[in-house]
Amino acid sequence: MHKPRARTPDIASLVLAWYDRHHRRLPWRSPPGTPPPEPYRVWLSEVMLQQTTVPAVKPYFETFLSRWPSVHDLAAAPVEQVMEAWAGLGYYARARNLHKCAKAVSEQHGGIFPASEAGLLALPGIGPYTAAAIAAIAFDEPAAVLDGNIERVLARVFAVETPLPQARTELRKLAAQVTPQKRPGDFAQAMMDLGATVCTPKSPDCLLCPLQARCEAFKRGIAAELPRKAAKAARPVRHTIAFLLQRAEDGAVLLRRRPPQGLLGGMLEVPSAPWRETPWASAEALAHAPATLDWLPLNGAAAHVFTHFELRIAALLGRIDARSAGRLDGVWQQPQEAALPTVMKKMLGLLPGDDEIRSTKNRRGGRARS
Repeated sequence: MHKPRARTPDIASLVLAWYDRHHRRLPWRSPPGTPPPEPYRVWLSEVMLQQTTVPAVKPYFETFLSRWPSVHDLAAAPVEQVMEAWAGLGYYARARNLHKCAKAVSEQHGGIFPASEAGLLALPGIGPYTAAAIAAIAFDEPAAVLDGNIERVLARVFAVETPLPQARTELRKLAAQVTPQKRPGDFAQAMMDLGATVCTPKSPDCLLCPLQARCEAFKRGIAAELPRKAAKAARPVRHTIAFLLQRAEDGAVLLRRRPPQGLLGGMLEVPSAPWRETPWASAEALAHAPATLDWLPLNGAAAHVFTHFELRIAALLGRIDARSAGRLDGVWQQPQEAALPTVMKKMLGLLPGDDEIRSTKNRRGGRARS
């Protein structure tokens, strides 16, 4: 009499068993097998984690929770405060949408997040990934969650060789197939952790992976090659000159508020020439200077990579007395205290010390005059 063959554990069972032992302890999570975390915490963390790493998000998450413990508190905050608290996380449209979503939940839903993927999708700033993640993690809805880590795990387990982003339709179907009815939130977080700690982009640790026996890419020896990615077009380059204007008495710098819409909308900025495709000559850029005075060209330069272009930054330095400073539009802040986007911090990083200024004057033998 033959014994029945043992049933091979499905992917969800293997991953959940691994997660129960090896899960990451994160401030927005509940431990495996416990009641789901508060939807506000899940939503806040998921928005912050888009295009950003876990270590970078932790201090921002804790700061937001301490300042705005509930969605009502966040909705009531001025958007400028929210944007300034977000400074450094990048992708600032997320911060504006975060505030819009908080207001919608507070004013239209009584502070209660919709409990379904469809309901969450109707909120401003929440796309398919975020809706699925919140539905699964906060409400235990068996939604198919697909972030970069999960894409990588699925592409390898099923040996999907179609390059990204074209492969996402197939990967989304596979995510739906493997998502369990029970513990879907833990499963989504388990797949994220597996991709972040074991099935990493480079040098995956296949010997520690709970899915090794099920992984087609491992069997074929191509795990490190997947997922394939379509060739990227060259990133365009833009140029600007930053006007680093300091108040002579205390070293404070002049900052302005950007328009509410568009790139870095509503954030404080260092005054600069328009960002364009061709480099600026100092004399040409002075038409955009915030004040008419002697400007000292600086030797240093900086660069910042945005999603769709790279910005290369030169700088001019100006000094002004307090009386003249009071006539200019903008705010004056100490460079080290200003809550600024990373690109603006890089501009302020070009500020020289007094010795550097004297050296630059001697080498240049003059100044740019606006």
